[in-house]
This record gives sequence, structure tokens and C-alpha cells, in this order.
Amino acid sequence: MDNAHQWVNDAVRKIEADFQRSADTHLIKLDLPSVNGIDLYLKDESTHPTGSLKHRLARSLFLYALCNGWIKEGTPVIESSSGSTAISEAYFARLLGLPFIAVIPKSTASKKIRQIEFYGGRCHLVDHSSQIYAESRRLAKELNGHYMDQFTYAERATDWRGNNNIANSMFEQMRREQHPEPRFVVMSPGTGGTSATIGRYIRYQQLNTRLCVVDPDNSVFLNYYKTGDESLTLDAGSRIEGIGRPRVEPSFIPGVVDEMRHIPDAASIATVHWLEKLLGRKVGPSTGTNLFGALQIASEMKARGETGSVVTLICDSGERYLDTCYDKQWVASNIGDIKPYLRKLECFYLDGELKT
Repeated sequence: MDNAHQWVNDAVRKIEADFQRSADTHLIKLDLPSVNGIDLYLKDESTHPTGSLKHRLARSLFLYALCNGWIKEGTPVIESSSGSTAISEAYFARLLGLPFIAVIPKSTASKKIRQIEFYGGRCHLVDHSSQIYAESRRLAKELNGHYMDQFTYAERATDWRGNNNIANSMFEQMRREQHPEPRFVVMSPGTGGTSATIGRYIRYQQLNTRLCVVDPDNSVFLNYYKTGDESLTLDAGSRIEGIGRPRVEPSFIPGVVDEMRHIPDAASIATVHWLEKLLGRKVGPSTGTNLFGALQIASEMKARGETGSVVTLICDSGERYLDTCYDKQWVASNIGDIKPYLRKLECFYLDGELKT
């Protein structure tokens, strides 16, 4: 066996060994007496070694690139990312001794930038989120590196049939609950890879669960779902880091989605502050988008006299966003008044009705 082949074998072994050292993430049941008979769960992806849902994606992307022959010993790895994917990819690049460059918007939370650098990555800043793609390709060509391109490969790098992907893990953890087959799983799209994995798994396993995808302000996914127009673009980027895109990403697969909802950014930010009181800790803003959509569904189920379970995700910890969604001045300047949604959430906690 030549040295190049041996290096790839060792790289795959290191990634698989890292996976074996990691326990599964927790499934948290929220205590919501106002919707008795409707159980709401949060799968806590913030407990991965790199602190977010994107740890799963980064692992899959590295294995996919290694097994396709795209990454070899010494190959610089470049990724376009708003932060969390870059943090996780920097972790795996360091594990394999590879240089890593994250192409990120200047608006990315400073805590995320520090974490990328902590794992040995370098941050290459651009003015607008729409510039990350072309700049990543340019750098990869210039450095003779590999552009990981999460937005294209997220949906195909993960084995959606099982193999302990997030859907497989989620449904296994639900097996002993009162309502083991959820009525809904709620997910927000960044690349679209996670919603593709969950939707495909639901169909492959012949489950009756419905997938609801929730989209923030300044994102084209919902309009694409309605119209099928792949050319949709926006000038403004999403203010909810990690989700919502200004263009239709190749990894977003609308055919596996049962319904989509728009969640205003003010509702997302209000929800993370509301949830902090229930959990005693902070979560990231995309979790607020997920949970607000899940609470809407629970409220509607109650109004129809239905029972069952709803599952969604904690995507990452709120500690990364202390200078954004947990900073009152940033919220006032970038999101606006969240008090009306806080009042709606407080009413929901009391009577189970979430008016929108």
C-alpha cells in the first residue's frame, strides 16, 4: 500500500475513532402543562464536541471528501460558512493535520470567529453572505485546496437510511415515550441537509410523521418551496445565523418537506429568551426559529383536540451569541421590539394558545 492510500486510511480511522468516543445527544422533554397530551421534545445538538448540530455534518463531509479522493495529506480545506460548520470543520481539519480556511461574512458573531481560530482555522472575511461561494472557489483554486461546499454536498454526504444519523437517533430515543412516533418534526434550513436527511428517513422507514420546515426573514427557501423557482435571490442575508439563505441551495430538497412556515426574526429571538427561563441556559437563535414553529403546531393540535408528540432541535449553545441575540442593543438595532412575541409566549405557557 502506498503512502497516500495509507494516509487516507488513517484519516478515516481517526474520524471514526472520534465518533466512537462521542456519546449521543440528549432528547429533552419540555414541561408545558398548558398543552396537556401534546409532548414537545428538543434534541440537544449543542452537546457535540464542537457545540452544534454541524458537528455531524462536518464529520460526514470529511468522510465523503476523503473517500472520493478529494482530500489528501496536506490538502488545504476551504469552506463557506457563517460559523458553526466552520468551527466543526476546523476541529476535524486539526484532527487530520490539515490547513483550514473559513470564508465567512464580516457580521459573523465574534465568539464563532474565536472558536474557528481556537481549532487552528483561519478566517477569511467577506462583506456579504452572497460573496462566500465565489471567494471559497477562488481560494481553493489559488491554494490547490479542496472547497468542501457544504451547501452542495450536505444532502448527499450523510447516509439518510440510518447509520446513526440524526433522524435515526431521534426516532430511537422516542421509542419508549408515550407518543413514540411524532406527529411532526420541525427543522430550519441552512444548507437544507438536515431537513433532507430527516425527510428521507421518515419516508424510508414508512412513518406517518410530517416534516415541517421553518424559515426566517431574508431567506428564499419558503418562496422556492411554493414556486419551484430555483433562480430566487435576495440582496439581504439572514439575521438568524446558521439558517436562511439569500439563494436556493442545492442541498435543500423541497420534495421531502410536508409543509413550510415563515417565522419572523423577532419571534425567533423572543423564543430563545423565553426558553432560557424554562431550561436555565441559553440557546442559539436558530433554535428559537425551530421552537416557535413547534409551539405553533402544538397550539393548533390543542385547538383541534389532538394529542401526540412534536420534536425539534437545539442547534447550538447561546454562548456563541452573547454579543448578538443576547445583547439588548444589538436586538433593538437589528431585530426590533421582541416584547409582543414575549407576551404571546407567556400567554401560550398559561393557556396553550399561540396567536400569530
